[in-house]
Amino acid sequence: MYFCNPNIYPQEEYLKRLEAERTLCKHFDVELVEAEYNPKEYYDYVKGFESEPEKGLRCDKCFELRLKKTAEFAKSIDACAFTTSIVISPHKNFNKLSVIGEKISKNMGINYLSIDFKKKDGFLKTNKISKELGLYRQNYCGCEFAMR
Repeated sequence: MYFCNPNIYPQEEYLKRLEAERTLCKHFDVELVEAEYNPKEYYDYVKGFESEPEKGLRCDKCFELRLKKTAEFAKSIDACAFTTSIVISPHKNFNKLSVIGEKISKNMGINYLSIDFKKKDGFLKTNKISKELGLYRQNYCGCEFAMR
């Protein structure tokens, strides 16, 4: 599991989410690799899109940044593919994320697995696991702009 979320604001929120991911990975005996927390990288990447509405072009740029970094990491460990758990949220557009992932896949030469984790009650299952493990559940996507 690769945790790369330079978009999360403030740092205290980032740390809560990271701790939840650590708990989840420990429970499922999955190795967690933590990317450096670098909010400046996020702000630089979405520069000019700050005023975009939620689910607009700023969000697309955010997804692109995080998926690129995930693809880079996957290539660095000789993985044959990458995907994202972002799509588990009913608030995220699966088709939009798939298009972004496929574009990165073609540009970087690594397969993108377009998996809709919401299918087969995926969102309900993740809620159940989260309650069983007492995981922190956020009430916004994570970026400073979504808090407004």
